[in-house]
Amino acid sequence: MNFLLEGLNEAQKRVALHKEGPLLVLAGAGSGKTKSISHRIAYLVGQGAPPEKILAITFTNKAANEMKERILGLLDKLPNAKDFAKHPFISTFHTLGVYILRKSGDKIGIPKNFSILDKDDSLDAVKTAIKELNIDPKQFQPSKMQSIISREKGDLMDSETYANEAGSDFYPSVIAKIWNKYEELLKAQKSLDFDDLVSKVVFLLKKDEAARNYYQNLWEYILIDEYQDTNKSQYELSKLLSAKHKNICAIGDMDQSIYAFRGADFRNIINFERDFPGLVSVVLEENYRSTQNILEAAAKVIEKNKIRKAKDLYTKNARGAEISLFEAIGELEEAEFVVHKTKELLAGGCRPSDIAVLFRANFQSRVFEETCLKHNVPYQMLGTQFYSRKEVKDVFAYLRAATNKDDLTSLKRIINVPPRGIGKVSFLNKLAGKELPAAAKNKFEQFTDLLDSINKAILSQKTSAVIAFVLKNAGLEEFLENGDSEDKERLENLRELVSIATRYDYLAPPEGTDKMLTDAVLMSAQDAMEKKENSVRLMTVHAAKGLEFKNVFIVGLEEGLFPHSGFGDRNKERDEEERRLFYVAVTRAKEKLFLSFSVIRTIYGNKQMNMPSRFLSDIPDHLYKMEEFKFQPEDVIRYE
Repeated sequence: MNFLLEGLNEAQKRVALHKEGPLLVLAGAGSGKTKSISHRIAYLVGQGAPPEKILAITFTNKAANEMKERILGLLDKLPNAKDFAKHPFISTFHTLGVYILRKSGDKIGIPKNFSILDKDDSLDAVKTAIKELNIDPKQFQPSKMQSIISREKGDLMDSETYANEAGSDFYPSVIAKIWNKYEELLKAQKSLDFDDLVSKVVFLLKKDEAARNYYQNLWEYILIDEYQDTNKSQYELSKLLSAKHKNICAIGDMDQSIYAFRGADFRNIINFERDFPGLVSVVLEENYRSTQNILEAAAKVIEKNKIRKAKDLYTKNARGAEISLFEAIGELEEAEFVVHKTKELLAGGCRPSDIAVLFRANFQSRVFEETCLKHNVPYQMLGTQFYSRKEVKDVFAYLRAATNKDDLTSLKRIINVPPRGIGKVSFLNKLAGKELPAAAKNKFEQFTDLLDSINKAILSQKTSAVIAFVLKNAGLEEFLENGDSEDKERLENLRELVSIATRYDYLAPPEGTDKMLTDAVLMSAQDAMEKKENSVRLMTVHAAKGLEFKNVFIVGLEEGLFPHSGFGDRNKERDEEERRLFYVAVTRAKEKLFLSFSVIRTIYGNKQMNMPSRFLSDIPDHLYKMEEFKFQPEDVIRYE
């Protein structure tokens, strides 16, 4: 068993060797927390804990898959590895929620074949609710209503309680009506939205004692990664599942809590000591990722925050290169500087995928994309998801409609994709149960037969064969083949979808197709990042959480942009979160860090003067050097 402790420092060994009782691991950036968790799980199994009694939860499928690979690799080295019939359950909160609700959701009225609405589908349902209630969408913007509903669900509020608390106050009472109508639409479609996947599990476990006992006994050892990013529903679920055995391990770092806008509450990691008295606490302070210069800069920035548990991060890595700081005249010069330095790195043998450009707001990407294109620098914009493409979502809609005939959102999406001559009036009349003309009735019968045939394929065929069946029998393949160049590109994407589906062919029908549908909805931007070795990564700092790169550019470091001014509601907690966000950005860098800001930036069509970010003044002078860069003549002309 000692081989499981090889390569661990003393603090990591304490994590790995802990067995019974609550454990809090405060893991600094780049301190090897995934390694510590993996070795702890392997050590538990080596000491006799059945693998299937272990539950590990993290926040992205990418992180879950990496953890799974490490853990299974370690378990395979155990002397009794061949005796393991099952493995630990390693997933995200939402994947766990789907598992529990498919198995036990009927106890609170959730059908096993429920559909999962992605963010776009959920927004469509909100729009429908507002329209059916004859409410002005300009006064009650659908996207804002969706955000409010999502936030309330994350706080374990239900629509009925919200309506009661809203009372007769105008604005809250209208939101309550929209939410109630939204829930009616979801229930009629046998659908759940993203937030339901956790909140309804909490409601289930609180309401049904048998279900609560079953899942508390199912998992004796529970590990929750990124505990500082849990919202109220995730926090309550963690407490409910671990209430019996108290063998819960929470891993996190308050300094990297950057998701308050999604309802995350970093206080959950502070409250862990209150919730689980007698816990063992371990601090991981040795950073294996960054150079001393980068780590010292990060430490000087984050020490300004008051609401945190102090850590003294250190590294045995080399001092490393100085941090580069560039003052640009405007955003175009800033982009030219970044691309110029990127080309220098590439010429020196650096792989494009070892370079990342991080920004605070999505709108900043445009100028970097244009400049990369101009200089033939390959790039990938993180956030453009394969599964979000129209043609891919069309195929998934066919699969959902075939298994859930009440899924109106999916039916509306595909009823005329490809065109089959079913008009909107005919569709609405059909839904209303009205008699249709013979021609329209025949078209509906053909469409229903198609969905039945797809459902039979789902129940009997491998996932890749099911996708191929839909492409051919729904007429998508023929329609796109005969279209323009854009249609042919869509067809190539669908053929790629068939290839992706082969990853699920190891599962028996219909489990493979069900899992692919679930994974597609729960896919995060990081999960969707294509493994292109020849592409520089462009992304927001939020999207970069959990990633690391040899060379990192942090751009747009100006007051009002980073730290972001938001909508004028500055407060101390928000200021501290912006500082944590910058800390996360800095600690993504392993070897070289570039910082830049623009004196003038065009926002909403207006040029404005900017002050450098306050974060830059927190970095000691000896850690950075000012960079000089001159526009090429054609760029000067363009800029003027």
